[in-house]
Amino acid sequence: MGGEAFGAPSGRLVVDVWSDVVCPFCYMGDTLLDQALEQFPHAADVDVRYHSFLLMPDVAEGAAPVNPADYLAARYRIPREQAVAMNDQVTERARQVGLEYHLDRAQSVSTRTAHQLSHFAATHGAQHEMVRRLFRAYFTEGLDLSDHAVLGDLAAEVGLDRDAALAALASQEYAAAVEADLEQARRYGINGVPFFVFAGRYAVSGAQPVEAFLQALTTSWDETVAGAPAGANR
Repeated sequence: MGGEAFGAPSGRLVVDVWSDVVCPFCYMGDTLLDQALEQFPHAADVDVRYHSFLLMPDVAEGAAPVNPADYLAARYRIPREQAVAMNDQVTERARQVGLEYHLDRAQSVSTRTAHQLSHFAATHGAQHEMVRRLFRAYFTEGLDLSDHAVLGDLAAEVGLDRDAALAALASQEYAAAVEADLEQARRYGINGVPFFVFAGRYAVSGAQPVEAFLQALTTSWDETVAGAPAGANR
């Protein structure tokens, strides 16, 4: 997987992450990566960049929110009780990595607008904080992530200008950036998330154990940053 599509400043390791803020394993994967970074000696020189992916591309923008169990039951034509049991299993797995899921109150909606907010936050150096806040808003608090007012409030909570965020969403300023991420995912053959790319070279798919992320960080650091010629740009 070529790194030319990403680019990175000299002396830094970039981790590119495709995820969706309504993806339960994406929230877990992000948390496990954070835990790996806590053990990584060069964590201060690691940049994590988030790219848009639509876990539910069939959900139209503006469609009324539905509970995840109802969505799963309809999409996969399974009894609702089975969908609830699946969500209970996911909730338990999340608990084991320190996360609190309340899927009974979650609202499944199109996340295109939430992804635009992620890109807005990236231009202000707060993308990770924004993505984490969006995760918690969906999985723990049951907020509607297609509602501009809700998104504006969440932006303000992570220190961004609420009015500027709302203006960016209203103008669709970052819609093209979302589409570029989706197209890049298609070119790379990414059909499931979370999907992590370390230094544009090494891929990790899914919410892997901390040890797997730590190994990917160490290998990519040793082979691309530590082994790079002085002054080289990757």
